[in-house]
Amino acid sequence: MHEFSITMNVLNIVEENAMELNAEIVHEIEMDVGELSGVDYDALNFAMQHTKKSELLEHANLVINRIPAKARCKACKHEFDIKDYYTACPDCNHFDHDIIQGKELRVKAIKID
Repeated sequence: MHEFSITMNVLNIVEENAMELNAEIVHEIEMDVGELSGVDYDALNFAMQHTKKSELLEHANLVINRIPAKARCKACKHEFDIKDYYTACPDCNHFDHDIIQGKELRVKAIKID
């Protein structure tokens, strides 16, 4: 389960930024996680709950924004929702497309005091 290593990296990023801002406590960590990022939402929540945190982060809630996957067909330029990399364009039935949304994995914001 690679979500534990992702959690450790996220916590390091958040702690580093919170310390730079002279925060006393982190209340919330907001993340964007795309449907095609390869991250399991439940496993990420589980990992966040069960990872040892510093005093600065021990009360931080995780908020996950689930980013739906979208593609743009290279043949007809139609934008459409996808569930995997192997979805054909619903307009022209071509499989050659660019993923324009849904691979995100980033810390979007933190709420601190």
